[in-house]
Amino acid sequence: MNTLNSKNNNNSPIGFFDSGVGGLTVLNKVKQILPNENFIYYGDTLHMPYGDKSKSQLLEYSKDILEFFEDKGCKAVVMACNTTSSTIYNDIKNDYDFRLYPIVQSVAKILAELPIGRLGIFATRATIESGAYQNEIFKYNSKMKVFGQYCPKWVHIVENSTKNTEESRQTIKADLLKMLENNPEKIVLGCTHYPFLTDVLSEYAPADLFLDPAVDFAKYIKQDLERSGLLTSSVLQNKEEFYVSANPEQFKISAQMFYELKSNPELLTFKNLV
Repeated sequence: MNTLNSKNNNNSPIGFFDSGVGGLTVLNKVKQILPNENFIYYGDTLHMPYGDKSKSQLLEYSKDILEFFEDKGCKAVVMACNTTSSTIYNDIKNDYDFRLYPIVQSVAKILAELPIGRLGIFATRATIESGAYQNEIFKYNSKMKVFGQYCPKWVHIVENSTKNTEESRQTIKADLLKMLENNPEKIVLGCTHYPFLTDVLSEYAPADLFLDPAVDFAKYIKQDLERSGLLTSSVLQNKEEFYVSANPEQFKISAQMFYELKSNPELLTFKNLV
């Protein structure tokens, strides 16, 4: 984790970014345990989903977004996106003067300590092909068997609010049945969009089979900020800003599934991202 420069302080905001509304699941969990912090959220809806993008594309997108957070004076930035955490975190982790929290690496140790021997991972193609979950878990538990499977249509199902259509339900069911062939004892919903599909998944398997890593991720962020003396000293702040790179109206509609926006998202694009 990086140290802070002089323009940051413990009352500075925490930034979050993802390819769309999915990262709001992480923001929601963090806000529940850090209700007085200030938050800035950026949804790169122009390039959603990230799961089918190349590493070079993700580096390009993330560079401008992280520089935006740097200009905003953020004390920390949450990579509320399994895909970017899996593919580019190691390339950028020392480039910025704020704490940088990648979801995959931050929760891997917790997952490795689960009292199970077989763990399933639902995620995007980029996350699965990176092997990040498997590699990070292996550092702490070389005996756990990890089964990764990507779900190419799930992000679009969530972003377009179509999870209750028959076509979508059959897609979700088919992906789940394929995973269940591995006999996992738990299944990680390794994309921030996927927890919204838990109710559909639970129709075909027990609800307690599925794990939302955002819960433990939020606890980790709080503990690290506390250890670093970076928790806000205010009890009345909680300012929130939301930005998107395309379709702010659709973002607001889709966001209602995850989070109650206090303000309308602002359209913000970068010349390198258009």
